[in-house]
Amino acid sequence: MKENYCLQAALVCLGMLCHSQAFATERRSHLRPSFHGHHEKGKEGQVLQRSKRGWVWNQFFVIEEYTGPDPVLVGRLHSDIDSGDGNIKYILSGEGAGTIFVIDDKSGNIHATKTLDREERAQYTLMAQAVDRDTNRPLEPPSEFIVKVQDINDNPPEFLHETYHANVPERSNVGTSVIQVTASDADDPTYGNSAKLVYSILEGQPYFSVEAQTGIIRTALPNMDREAKEEYHVVIQAKDMGGHMGGLSGTTKVTITLTDVNDNPPKFPQSVYQMSVSEAAVPGEEVGRVKAKDPDIGENGLVTYNIVDGDGMELFEITTDYETQEGVVKLKKPVDFETKRAYSLKVEAANVHIDPKFISNGPFKDTVTVKIAVEDADEPPMFLAPSYIHEVQENAAAGTVVGRVHAKDPDAANSPIRYSIDRHTDLDRFFTINPEDGFIKTTKPLDREETAWLNISVFAAEIHNRHQEAKVPVAIRVLDVNDNAPKFAAPYEGFICESDQTKPLSNQPIVTISADDKDDTANGPRFIFSLPPEIIHNPNFTVRDNRDNTAGVYARRGGFSRQKQDLYLLPIVISDGGIPPMSSTNTLTIKVCGCDVNGALLSCNAEAYILNAGLSTGALIAILACIVILLVIVVLFVTLRRQKKEPLIVFEEEDVRENIITYDDEGGGEEDTEAFDIATLQNPDGINGFIPRKDIKPEYQYMPRPGLRPAPNSVDVDDFINTRIQEADNDPTAPPYDSIQIYGYEGRGSVAGSLSSLESATTDSDLDYDYLQNWGPRFKKLADLYGSKDTFDDDS
Repeated sequence: MKENYCLQAALVCLGMLCHSQAFATERRSHLRPSFHGHHEKGKEGQVLQRSKRGWVWNQFFVIEEYTGPDPVLVGRLHSDIDSGDGNIKYILSGEGAGTIFVIDDKSGNIHATKTLDREERAQYTLMAQAVDRDTNRPLEPPSEFIVKVQDINDNPPEFLHETYHANVPERSNVGTSVIQVTASDADDPTYGNSAKLVYSILEGQPYFSVEAQTGIIRTALPNMDREAKEEYHVVIQAKDMGGHMGGLSGTTKVTITLTDVNDNPPKFPQSVYQMSVSEAAVPGEEVGRVKAKDPDIGENGLVTYNIVDGDGMELFEITTDYETQEGVVKLKKPVDFETKRAYSLKVEAANVHIDPKFISNGPFKDTVTVKIAVEDADEPPMFLAPSYIHEVQENAAAGTVVGRVHAKDPDAANSPIRYSIDRHTDLDRFFTINPEDGFIKTTKPLDREETAWLNISVFAAEIHNRHQEAKVPVAIRVLDVNDNAPKFAAPYEGFICESDQTKPLSNQPIVTISADDKDDTANGPRFIFSLPPEIIHNPNFTVRDNRDNTAGVYARRGGFSRQKQDLYLLPIVISDGGIPPMSSTNTLTIKVCGCDVNGALLSCNAEAYILNAGLSTGALIAILACIVILLVIVVLFVTLRRQKKEPLIVFEEEDVRENIITYDDEGGGEEDTEAFDIATLQNPDGINGFIPRKDIKPEYQYMPRPGLRPAPNSVDVDDFINTRIQEADNDPTAPPYDSIQIYGYEGRGSVAGSLSSLESATTDSDLDYDYLQNWGPRFKKLADLYGSKDTFDDDS
C-alpha cells in the first residue's frame, strides 16, 4: 500500500512537470496579446493590422485519483494585457466550474477541488473569460478549452465471466485449442501500459498452457486419458502494465472436461461363463447373461454380442440389452437331457462404433466361452403320434375295439402311464379306454346316419405324478352299413283323366318317381323300381325303371271313371345296391279326375292340387260376413253415443265455465268507499295487535275535529292534507291502510267550488283565483296561470 502511494505521488509530480512544460510551450506558441498589434505595409502601401494570438486555450491536464492535502493546480489563465495591477478579472464557466474546478479571478490559477476519476469522466469542457474588474467589460474574447483527466493504473483487469467451462477430446495432440478467456481493463488503453494485459496460468500445469497475449488455453500434455482423469480445474491470471512489477491483476477459473473417444476395446472379465438350462424350458426363455466391460461412455461404449462358434449354435441365441450392455443368452429350440446334457458356445463382444484414429489400439472385440449344462426335468408323457384317427362300423356291438393310443415317459425314470378320456369331449359316453394299455372301445352301437365322425381327447398322466400329463386328439370315423332301405324322395301323387275306352292311351307317364337312401353312396344308389310280385301283372298300371334312379308310372288301359272308382293305391318296391341289398314298398296314390277335350284337368276329388290359385266362394262369403258385422258394430256404437248426448271428447277436469264468477255490483261513484275491499294491504294497526273488523259497519262515524276545515283563502293545502292523513291513520272506523280519501273541495258543498277547467274553454269565468297564491309552492303553476289574469289583461 505504501509503495502504491509513493507511486501515485511520483506520477502526480511527473504529470505536473509535463503539464508545466506543455503549458509553457502552449504559451510560447499560442498566447499573444489579442488587443495589441503592429502595422505592416501591404502591396499598395496599405497598412494591415494583425492580432496576436495571446488568448487561445486548447487543453489542460489533471491527473486522476489525486489525494494530496491541497487542491491540485490544473493550469493558469493569463492575458497579455494583464499588467498585474489586479484590474483584470478571470472568469471560468462550463462543466464542473465552481464545483470541481475553481479559479483565482486575480491570478487566473485553476485548481481541482475534488478527486477525479477518468473512468467516470475523461474530460471537461470549460470557457475562459477576461473582463475588466470594475466595468465587467470583456477584455478578451471567450475562449473554450478542455481539461483532460490523465489516467493512472487504478483498475485491475476483470474477466468477462467468473468461471468458464470447456471440453476437449481425450488423447488430443499437444497445442490443441481448448477455449479463449478474455479480460478487460477500465484504464485508458492509449496512455501508458495501464490497460496492456498479459495472461498467465496459475493452476493447471503441466496439463494446459495459455497464450500470454490472446488468452487461448491449449493442451500441454499428449495422450491425456479420460478414463484416468476426466475433469481439470485451471486458474488463469490477467495482469496489466504489460505484466511488469506493480501491475494490477485479476483471475478466473476454467473447468475443462475431457470428452470420450473410443480408445478402449471391450474386455470380458473372465474367460469362461457357466450356465444351465432345464429341459423343460420353452424357446425364448433366458438362459444367462454375459458382459464385456468397456470403460468408454456413450456410443463409444456400446457393445454388441454374437455367437461365432460352438455345438449349440442351433439351439441357443444371444441378444444385446443396450440398457445394461449385457449379452442375453436365450433358448432357441427345446433341449433334451436324455439326448445331450451339455453344450458349448463361443461368444464375441465388439464395439458398435469404431474410431479410425485409434484402430491401432484394436482389435475392438473380445471372445469368451459359454458352457451350458442341460438339467433333467420331470417331463410330461409324450404320445408317439401328435393325433390319432380310428374307424369303427356302425351298429357294432358294445365293447368293440376302436383303436389304441400310446404314450411314454421321456424321463430316465420311465414312469408308468395311465390313460383317460376327456369327458368334455365325450358327453354321451360312447367310448371307454383301458387305463393301462390305451385301447379304446365302444360302449353302445353307433349310428353313422346320426354322426359320421366323433372327436375325443385322451389324457396320458404319470402314475407317480398326476400333474405331469399330456393330451392328444383322437378322431373316430363311423363306417357305413347298409341298414336303411330306400324310400320315396317325396310324397308323390298321380292323376289320370276319365276317358272312353275308345280313346288311345298317352305315352306320357302319369308320374315320375325317385328314391332317397340315408346310407352312404356305396350302399345306396343305384335304385331299382318294380311292382310287387303278387301284382306284377296289374291290369291298370305298370312301372318302368329309367335306370337313372328314377322310374315312370304308366296306365295300361283307358276308360277310367270316377263313378266306378276315383282312387287307386299302387304299391311300388324300391331296392338299393348295397350288400346285402335293402328294399322297401311304398304306396303311390293315383286319382281319377275330369278333364277337358285337350286333356287339361278340370276337377277331381283332390281340388287342392289341381284348382287354379285364388279364393273360393266360401272364403269370399266369410270375408263379406265379417265386413258386415264390423259395420253393424260401428253403427250401434254411434247410435248409443247419440242417445246419451255426450260429447265425443271428455274432459278429465270440470267444465271451464264453472270457474267464471259473475258479480252484479255497481259502484256508487266517487264518494262510495264501501264497494271495494282492499284488505289485502298491510294494516299498520295489525302490528300492534288491533285489527278492526270489516264485516260489521261501525256504529258511529268519526267526525272531523271542529275548526280543522280550512278556509280556501287562508290555509296552506300541505297542512290540510297532512292533517287529514293523521286523522285517517288514527280513525279505527275509516277504510284501512292508506286508502284514497274523498275531500269536499270539489263538487257540492265546497267553498272553493269546482276546480275543473272543462267549462273554462267555452265560457268566461269571473272567479277569483288569488287564493291560489296562499296554497304553497305546489300550486304555484296554477296561481301563475289563473291568478295573474287581470294583470295580463291590463298589460294588453
